[in-house]
Amino acid sequence: MENLEIKNKVKELVETAEAELKEQYKKVEEICEFNSEKVLTAFQRNRVTEADFGSTTGYGYDDIGREKIEKVFADVFHAEDCIVRGQFISGTHALTVALFAFLRPGDTMLSINGKPYDTLDEVIGIAENQSSLKSFGVNYEQIDLVNDDFDYEKIEERLKKSKVKLIEIQRSKGYALRKSISLSKVESVIKRIREIDKDVIIMIDNCYCEFVGKKEPLEVGADVIVGSLIKNLGGGIAPNGAYIAGRKDLVELAAERLTVPGEGKGVGPTLGINKSFLQGLFLAPSVVRSSVKTAILTSRVMEKLGYKVEPTYDAERVDIVQTIEFGDRDKLIKYCQGIQSGSPIDSDSLPEPCETPGYLDPIIMASGSFTQGSSIELSCDGPLRDPFVGFQQGALTYEYGKLGLIKAVEYMLK
Repeated sequence: MENLEIKNKVKELVETAEAELKEQYKKVEEICEFNSEKVLTAFQRNRVTEADFGSTTGYGYDDIGREKIEKVFADVFHAEDCIVRGQFISGTHALTVALFAFLRPGDTMLSINGKPYDTLDEVIGIAENQSSLKSFGVNYEQIDLVNDDFDYEKIEERLKKSKVKLIEIQRSKGYALRKSISLSKVESVIKRIREIDKDVIIMIDNCYCEFVGKKEPLEVGADVIVGSLIKNLGGGIAPNGAYIAGRKDLVELAAERLTVPGEGKGVGPTLGINKSFLQGLFLAPSVVRSSVKTAILTSRVMEKLGYKVEPTYDAERVDIVQTIEFGDRDKLIKYCQGIQSGSPIDSDSLPEPCETPGYLDPIIMASGSFTQGSSIELSCDGPLRDPFVGFQQGALTYEYGKLGLIKAVEYMLK
Protein backbone atom coordinates (compact mmCIF):
# COMPACT_ATOMS: atom_id res chain seq x y z
CA MET A 1 0.00 0.00 0.00
CA GLU A 2 1.05 3.57 -0.60
CA ASN A 3 1.95 5.66 2.43
CA LEU A 4 -1.14 7.89 2.12
CA GLU A 5 -3.42 4.86 1.89
CA ILE A 6 -1.83 3.36 5.00
CA LYS A 7 -2.16 6.64 6.87
CA ASN A 8 -5.86 6.94 6.03
CA LYS A 9 -6.60 3.33 6.97
CA VAL A 10 -4.79 3.63 10.31
CA LYS A 11 -6.56 6.88 11.16
CA GLU A 12 -9.93 5.31 10.34
CA LEU A 13 -9.08 2.24 12.45
CA VAL A 14 -8.08 4.35 15.46
CA GLU A 15 -11.17 6.55 15.24
CA THR A 16 -13.43 3.48 15.01
CA ALA A 17 -11.74 1.94 18.07
CA GLU A 18 -11.96 5.22 19.97
CA ALA A 19 -15.71 5.42 19.43
CA GLU A 20 -16.12 2.01 21.10
CA LEU A 21 -14.34 2.98 24.31
CA LYS A 22 -16.66 5.53 25.94
CA GLU A 23 -17.60 3.21 28.81
CA GLN A 24 -13.96 2.38 29.61
CA TYR A 25 -12.90 6.04 29.40
CA LYS A 26 -15.68 7.08 31.78
CA LYS A 27 -14.30 4.77 34.48
CA VAL A 28 -10.82 6.20 34.01
CA GLU A 29 -12.14 9.75 34.35
CA GLU A 30 -13.90 8.86 37.63
CA ILE A 31 -10.68 7.44 39.08
CA CYS A 32 -8.76 10.54 38.00
CA GLU A 33 -11.24 12.83 39.73
CA PHE A 34 -11.07 10.76 42.95
CA ASN A 35 -7.27 10.79 43.04
CA SER A 36 -7.09 14.47 42.13
CA GLU A 37 -9.21 15.30 45.16
CA LYS A 38 -6.98 13.10 47.32
CA VAL A 39 -3.84 14.91 46.17
CA LEU A 40 -5.35 18.37 46.51
CA THR A 41 -6.52 17.56 50.04
CA ALA A 42 -2.99 16.39 50.97
CA PHE A 43 -1.51 19.66 49.67
CA GLN A 44 -4.03 21.73 51.61
CA ARG A 45 -3.85 19.69 54.82
CA ASN A 46 -0.07 20.08 54.92
CA ARG A 47 -0.24 23.79 54.00
CA VAL A 48 2.13 23.71 51.05
CA THR A 49 3.46 27.22 50.39
CA GLU A 50 5.74 28.88 47.86
CA ALA A 51 8.50 28.80 50.47
CA ASP A 52 8.48 25.00 50.15
CA PHE A 53 9.89 25.37 46.62
CA GLY A 54 13.19 26.47 48.15
CA SER A 55 16.45 24.58 47.82
CA THR A 56 19.31 23.32 49.95
CA THR A 57 22.85 22.22 49.12
CA GLY A 58 25.59 20.42 51.00
CA TYR A 59 24.19 18.36 53.87
CA GLY A 60 20.63 19.55 53.32
CA TYR A 61 19.89 20.30 56.96
CA ASP A 62 16.51 21.81 57.84
CA ASP A 63 15.04 21.58 54.34
CA ILE A 64 11.41 22.53 55.04
CA GLY A 65 10.33 21.78 51.47
CA ARG A 66 11.77 18.28 51.57
CA GLU A 67 9.98 17.59 54.84
CA LYS A 68 6.71 18.97 53.45
CA ILE A 69 6.97 16.84 50.31
CA GLU A 70 7.37 13.69 52.38
CA LYS A 71 4.37 14.57 54.52
CA VAL A 72 2.24 15.14 51.42
CA PHE A 73 3.30 11.81 49.88
CA ALA A 74 2.64 10.04 53.20
CA ASP A 75 -0.89 11.50 53.27
CA VAL A 76 -1.60 10.43 49.71
CA PHE A 77 -0.46 6.87 50.46
CA HIS A 78 -2.03 6.64 53.96
CA ALA A 79 1.50 5.95 55.22
CA GLU A 80 3.04 6.51 58.64
CA ASP A 81 6.09 7.97 56.95
CA CYS A 82 7.70 8.40 53.56
CA ILE A 83 11.09 9.22 52.07
CA VAL A 84 11.05 10.98 48.67
CA ARG A 85 14.47 11.82 47.28
CA GLY A 86 16.27 12.79 44.12
CA GLN A 87 19.21 10.77 45.42
CA PHE A 88 17.31 7.66 44.29
CA ILE A 89 18.35 7.19 40.68
CA SER A 90 15.54 4.78 39.79
CA GLY A 91 12.83 2.50 41.13
CA THR A 92 15.36 -0.34 41.09
CA HIS A 93 17.70 1.75 43.25
CA ALA A 94 14.92 2.45 45.77
CA LEU A 95 14.02 -1.26 45.88
CA THR A 96 17.69 -2.11 46.40
CA VAL A 97 18.01 0.39 49.26
CA ALA A 98 14.88 -1.05 50.88
CA LEU A 99 16.02 -4.66 50.58
CA PHE A 100 19.48 -3.97 51.98
CA ALA A 101 17.88 -1.90 54.76
CA PHE A 102 15.42 -4.57 55.89
CA LEU A 103 17.41 -7.79 55.39
CA ARG A 104 20.37 -9.12 57.36
CA PRO A 105 22.76 -12.08 56.84
CA GLY A 106 20.83 -15.32 57.33
CA ASP A 107 17.44 -13.72 56.57
CA THR A 108 15.18 -15.06 53.84
CA MET A 109 13.46 -12.99 51.16
CA LEU A 110 10.49 -14.62 49.43
CA SER A 111 8.99 -13.42 46.15
CA ILE A 112 5.46 -14.81 45.74
CA ASN A 113 4.87 -13.70 42.14
CA GLY A 114 7.77 -15.58 40.57
CA LYS A 115 11.01 -13.89 39.56
CA PRO A 116 11.10 -10.10 40.01
CA TYR A 117 12.00 -7.64 37.27
CA ASP A 118 15.23 -8.31 35.38
CA THR A 119 17.16 -5.40 36.92
CA LEU A 120 16.88 -7.04 40.36
CA ASP A 121 18.63 -10.25 39.24
CA GLU A 122 22.08 -9.04 40.28
CA VAL A 123 20.72 -7.19 43.31
CA ILE A 124 19.25 -10.39 44.73
CA GLY A 125 21.96 -12.71 43.43
CA ILE A 126 19.89 -14.65 40.90
CA ALA A 127 22.68 -13.57 38.56
CA GLU A 128 26.08 -13.60 40.25
CA ASN A 129 27.37 -10.29 41.59
CA GLN A 130 29.81 -9.72 44.44
CA SER A 131 27.63 -6.90 45.79
CA SER A 132 24.35 -8.86 45.77
CA LEU A 133 22.16 -9.75 48.76
CA LYS A 134 23.28 -13.34 48.24
CA SER A 135 26.93 -12.33 48.68
CA PHE A 136 25.98 -10.90 52.09
CA GLY A 137 24.34 -14.17 53.14
CA VAL A 138 20.70 -13.26 52.43
CA ASN A 139 18.67 -16.18 51.13
CA TYR A 140 16.24 -15.83 48.23
CA GLU A 141 13.28 -18.03 47.37
CA GLN A 142 10.35 -17.62 45.00
CA ILE A 143 6.91 -19.10 44.48
CA ASP A 144 5.45 -18.79 41.00
CA LEU A 145 1.95 -17.63 40.24
CA VAL A 146 -0.66 -20.19 39.19
CA ASN A 147 -3.09 -19.04 36.49
CA ASP A 148 -2.11 -15.42 37.21
CA ASP A 149 -2.97 -15.73 40.90
CA PHE A 150 -1.00 -16.46 44.04
CA ASP A 151 -0.29 -20.09 44.94
CA TYR A 152 -1.88 -19.93 48.40
CA GLU A 153 -1.13 -23.54 49.25
CA LYS A 154 2.61 -23.22 48.60
CA ILE A 155 2.79 -19.84 50.34
CA GLU A 156 1.15 -21.21 53.49
CA GLU A 157 3.34 -24.32 53.39
CA ARG A 158 6.51 -22.22 53.08
CA LEU A 159 5.58 -19.80 55.85
CA LYS A 160 4.86 -22.64 58.27
CA LYS A 161 8.18 -24.35 57.45
CA SER A 162 10.61 -21.69 58.77
CA LYS A 163 10.91 -17.95 59.31
CA VAL A 164 10.71 -15.62 56.30
CA LYS A 165 11.86 -12.05 56.99
CA LEU A 166 10.41 -10.32 53.94
CA ILE A 167 7.81 -11.09 51.27
CA GLU A 168 8.10 -9.12 48.06
CA ILE A 169 5.22 -8.61 45.62
CA GLN A 170 5.78 -6.95 42.25
CA ARG A 171 2.40 -5.81 40.99
CA SER A 172 3.37 -4.85 37.44
CA LYS A 173 4.49 -7.61 35.10
CA GLY A 174 7.95 -6.33 34.20
CA TYR A 175 9.08 -8.34 31.19
CA ALA A 176 7.09 -11.42 32.26
CA LEU A 177 4.11 -12.59 30.21
CA ARG A 178 1.76 -12.81 33.19
CA LYS A 179 -1.03 -10.43 34.05
CA SER A 180 -0.30 -7.57 36.42
CA ILE A 181 -1.59 -8.15 39.95
CA SER A 182 -4.75 -6.39 41.07
CA LEU A 183 -5.05 -4.78 44.47
CA SER A 184 -7.90 -7.13 45.37
CA LYS A 185 -5.56 -10.10 44.90
CA VAL A 186 -2.88 -8.34 46.96
CA GLU A 187 -5.40 -7.75 49.75
CA SER A 188 -6.52 -11.37 49.68
CA VAL A 189 -3.00 -12.80 49.90
CA ILE A 190 -1.98 -10.38 52.66
CA LYS A 191 -4.92 -11.55 54.79
CA ARG A 192 -3.83 -15.18 54.35
CA ILE A 193 -0.21 -14.34 55.14
CA ARG A 194 -1.17 -12.50 58.33
CA GLU A 195 -3.08 -15.54 59.57
CA ILE A 196 0.24 -17.40 59.67
CA ASP A 197 2.83 -14.67 60.33
CA LYS A 198 1.90 -11.23 61.67
CA ASP A 199 5.49 -9.98 61.69
CA VAL A 200 6.81 -10.76 58.20
CA ILE A 201 7.54 -7.58 56.24
CA ILE A 202 5.29 -7.33 53.18
CA MET A 203 6.91 -5.06 50.60
CA ILE A 204 5.19 -4.03 47.38
CA ASP A 205 6.95 -2.93 44.21
CA ASN A 206 4.31 -0.40 43.19
CA CYS A 207 6.01 0.91 40.03
CA TYR A 208 3.58 1.74 37.17
CA CYS A 209 0.54 1.20 39.45
CA GLU A 210 0.02 4.43 41.41
CA PHE A 211 -3.29 6.24 40.76
CA VAL A 212 -4.50 3.61 38.29
CA GLY A 213 -7.11 2.73 40.94
CA LYS A 214 -8.60 4.49 43.95
CA LYS A 215 -6.56 2.63 46.59
CA GLU A 216 -2.88 1.94 47.20
CA PRO A 217 -1.31 -1.19 48.80
CA LEU A 218 -0.77 0.31 52.27
CA GLU A 219 -4.55 0.62 52.53
CA VAL A 220 -4.96 -3.15 52.23
CA GLY A 221 -2.30 -4.21 54.74
CA ALA A 222 1.11 -3.89 53.08
CA ASP A 223 3.97 -2.66 55.31
CA VAL A 224 5.97 -0.72 52.74
CA ILE A 225 5.67 0.31 49.09
CA VAL A 226 8.33 1.48 46.65
CA GLY A 227 8.10 3.33 43.36
CA SER A 228 9.83 5.62 40.86
CA LEU A 229 9.12 9.28 40.17
CA ILE A 230 9.90 9.02 36.46
CA LYS A 231 6.86 6.79 36.30
CA ASN A 232 3.37 7.61 37.55
CA LEU A 233 3.88 9.89 40.55
CA GLY A 234 6.32 12.27 38.87
CA GLY A 235 3.61 13.38 36.48
CA GLY A 236 6.16 13.90 33.70
CA ILE A 237 7.64 16.81 35.67
CA ALA A 238 10.00 15.14 38.17
CA PRO A 239 13.39 14.72 36.44
CA ASN A 240 14.41 11.75 38.61
CA GLY A 241 13.85 10.25 42.06
CA ALA A 242 11.81 7.62 43.85
CA TYR A 243 9.96 7.03 47.11
CA ILE A 244 9.65 4.49 49.92
CA ALA A 245 6.49 4.76 52.04
CA GLY A 246 4.93 2.79 54.85
CA ARG A 247 5.70 1.90 58.46
CA LYS A 248 7.75 4.57 60.19
CA ASP A 249 10.41 2.15 61.47
CA LEU A 250 10.93 0.68 58.00
CA VAL A 251 11.12 4.08 56.31
CA GLU A 252 13.75 5.16 58.85
CA LEU A 253 15.81 2.01 58.16
CA ALA A 254 15.64 2.78 54.44
CA ALA A 255 16.61 6.42 55.05
CA GLU A 256 19.66 5.36 57.06
CA ARG A 257 20.69 2.99 54.29
CA LEU A 258 20.33 5.75 51.67
CA THR A 259 22.16 8.39 53.75
CA VAL A 260 23.96 7.73 57.05
CA PRO A 261 23.04 5.75 60.19
CA GLY A 262 22.06 8.26 62.84
CA GLU A 263 21.13 10.94 60.30
CA GLY A 264 18.57 9.20 58.06
CA LYS A 265 15.91 11.57 56.74
CA GLY A 266 17.53 14.59 58.37
CA VAL A 267 20.04 15.04 55.55
CA GLY A 268 19.96 15.14 51.78
CA PRO A 269 20.10 18.36 49.74
CA THR A 270 17.20 18.98 47.37
CA LEU A 271 19.23 21.03 44.87
CA GLY A 272 16.21 22.88 43.48
CA ILE A 273 14.01 19.86 42.86
CA ASN A 274 11.20 20.54 45.37
CA LYS A 275 8.88 22.38 42.99
CA SER A 276 9.24 19.65 40.36
CA PHE A 277 8.34 16.93 42.88
CA LEU A 278 5.30 18.83 44.14
CA GLN A 279 4.08 19.89 40.72
CA GLY A 280 4.65 16.40 39.34
CA LEU A 281 2.57 14.82 42.11
CA PHE A 282 -0.13 17.45 41.59
CA LEU A 283 -0.38 16.57 37.87
CA ALA A 284 0.04 12.83 38.36
CA PRO A 285 -3.66 11.80 38.50
CA SER A 286 -4.30 13.55 35.18
CA VAL A 287 -1.16 12.18 33.50
CA VAL A 288 -1.92 8.65 34.70
CA ARG A 289 -5.41 9.05 33.24
CA SER A 290 -3.89 9.94 29.87
CA SER A 291 -1.53 6.96 30.06
CA VAL A 292 -4.33 4.53 30.89
CA LYS A 293 -6.60 5.87 28.13
CA THR A 294 -3.75 5.57 25.64
CA ALA A 295 -3.15 1.98 26.78
CA ILE A 296 -6.84 1.12 26.36
CA LEU A 297 -6.89 2.61 22.86
CA THR A 298 -3.69 0.75 21.94
CA SER A 299 -5.16 -2.51 23.21
CA ARG A 300 -8.30 -2.17 21.08
CA VAL A 301 -6.47 -1.05 17.95
CA MET A 302 -3.85 -3.80 18.08
CA GLU A 303 -6.50 -6.42 18.88
CA LYS A 304 -8.38 -5.32 15.76
CA LEU A 305 -5.15 -5.82 13.80
CA GLY A 306 -5.01 -9.43 15.03
CA TYR A 307 -2.39 -9.21 17.77
CA LYS A 308 -2.65 -10.75 21.22
CA VAL A 309 -2.82 -7.99 23.83
CA GLU A 310 -2.76 -7.85 27.63
CA PRO A 311 -4.84 -6.42 29.17
CA THR A 312 -7.72 -6.43 26.68
CA TYR A 313 -9.40 -3.07 26.24
CA ASP A 314 -12.33 -3.95 28.54
CA ALA A 315 -10.31 -5.63 31.34
CA GLU A 316 -9.54 -4.17 34.76
CA ARG A 317 -6.48 -1.92 34.65
CA VAL A 318 -3.81 -2.46 37.30
CA ASP A 319 -0.95 -0.41 35.82
CA ILE A 320 -0.12 1.80 32.85
CA VAL A 321 1.58 -1.02 30.91
CA GLN A 322 0.08 -2.42 27.71
CA THR A 323 1.67 -5.49 26.15
CA ILE A 324 1.44 -6.47 22.50
CA GLU A 325 2.58 -9.90 21.40
CA PHE A 326 4.03 -9.48 17.91
CA GLY A 327 5.36 -13.02 17.45
CA ASP A 328 7.93 -11.55 15.09
CA ARG A 329 11.26 -9.87 15.82
CA ASP A 330 11.04 -7.34 13.00
CA LYS A 331 7.48 -6.25 13.84
CA LEU A 332 8.47 -5.56 17.45
CA ILE A 333 11.42 -3.49 16.27
CA LYS A 334 9.36 -1.60 13.69
CA TYR A 335 6.61 -0.78 16.19
CA CYS A 336 9.13 0.57 18.70
CA GLN A 337 10.79 2.61 15.97
CA GLY A 338 7.35 3.98 15.08
CA ILE A 339 6.77 5.05 18.68
CA GLN A 340 10.12 6.85 18.57
CA SER A 341 9.18 8.61 15.34
CA GLY A 342 5.93 9.75 16.96
CA SER A 343 7.73 11.27 19.94
CA PRO A 344 8.57 14.95 20.59
CA ILE A 345 12.27 14.37 21.33
CA ASP A 346 14.73 12.56 19.02
CA SER A 347 11.93 11.69 16.61
CA ASP A 348 14.50 11.28 13.82
CA SER A 349 16.47 8.68 15.79
CA LEU A 350 16.13 5.01 14.97
CA PRO A 351 16.31 2.78 18.07
CA GLU A 352 18.04 -0.55 17.57
CA PRO A 353 18.28 -3.60 19.88
CA CYS A 354 21.36 -3.60 22.09
CA GLU A 355 22.87 -5.08 25.23
CA THR A 356 21.69 -3.04 28.22
CA PRO A 357 23.07 -3.12 31.79
CA GLY A 358 20.78 -5.10 34.09
CA TYR A 359 19.14 -7.18 31.32
CA LEU A 360 20.00 -10.66 30.09
CA ASP A 361 18.64 -10.26 26.55
CA PRO A 362 19.19 -7.52 23.98
CA ILE A 363 16.56 -4.81 24.49
CA ILE A 364 14.95 -2.38 22.09
CA MET A 365 13.81 0.81 23.78
CA ALA A 366 11.85 3.65 22.23
CA SER A 367 11.52 6.73 24.43
CA GLY A 368 11.57 10.12 22.79
CA SER A 369 11.00 11.73 26.15
CA PHE A 370 11.90 14.95 27.98
CA THR A 371 13.34 12.89 30.87
CA GLN A 372 15.69 10.06 29.93
CA GLY A 373 14.06 6.68 30.61
CA SER A 374 10.77 8.20 31.70
CA SER A 375 8.02 5.58 31.54
CA ILE A 376 5.16 8.00 32.18
CA GLU A 377 5.97 9.55 28.80
CA LEU A 378 4.94 7.48 25.78
CA SER A 379 7.49 4.72 25.32
CA CYS A 380 7.73 1.11 24.22
CA ASP A 381 10.41 -1.47 24.84
CA GLY A 382 10.93 -5.19 24.95
CA PRO A 383 13.49 -7.97 25.09
CA LEU A 384 14.48 -9.61 21.83
CA ARG A 385 13.20 -13.07 22.76
CA ASP A 386 10.27 -15.18 21.65
CA PRO A 387 7.33 -14.37 21.53
CA PHE A 388 8.65 -10.83 20.92
CA VAL A 389 6.39 -8.80 23.16
CA GLY A 390 6.33 -5.01 23.24
CA PHE A 391 5.73 -3.29 26.57
CA GLN A 392 4.16 0.10 25.97
CA GLN A 393 3.52 2.64 28.70
CA GLY A 394 2.86 6.29 29.32
CA ALA A 395 1.56 9.39 27.51
CA LEU A 396 1.66 12.84 29.05
CA THR A 397 -1.63 13.64 27.33
CA TYR A 398 -4.12 11.35 25.64
CA GLU A 399 -3.91 13.36 22.42
CA TYR A 400 -0.14 12.88 22.17
CA GLY A 401 -0.55 9.20 23.06
CA LYS A 402 -3.09 8.75 20.27
CA LEU A 403 -0.83 10.47 17.74
CA GLY A 404 2.10 8.29 18.82
CA LEU A 405 0.02 5.14 18.41
CA ILE A 406 -1.06 6.18 14.91
CA LYS A 407 2.55 6.79 13.93
CA ALA A 408 3.70 3.44 15.37
CA VAL A 409 1.04 1.45 13.49
CA GLU A 410 1.76 3.33 10.27
CA TYR A 411 5.47 2.66 10.59
CA MET A 412 4.92 -1.04 11.29
CA LEU A 413 2.60 -1.49 8.30
CA LYS A 414 4.75 0.34 5.75
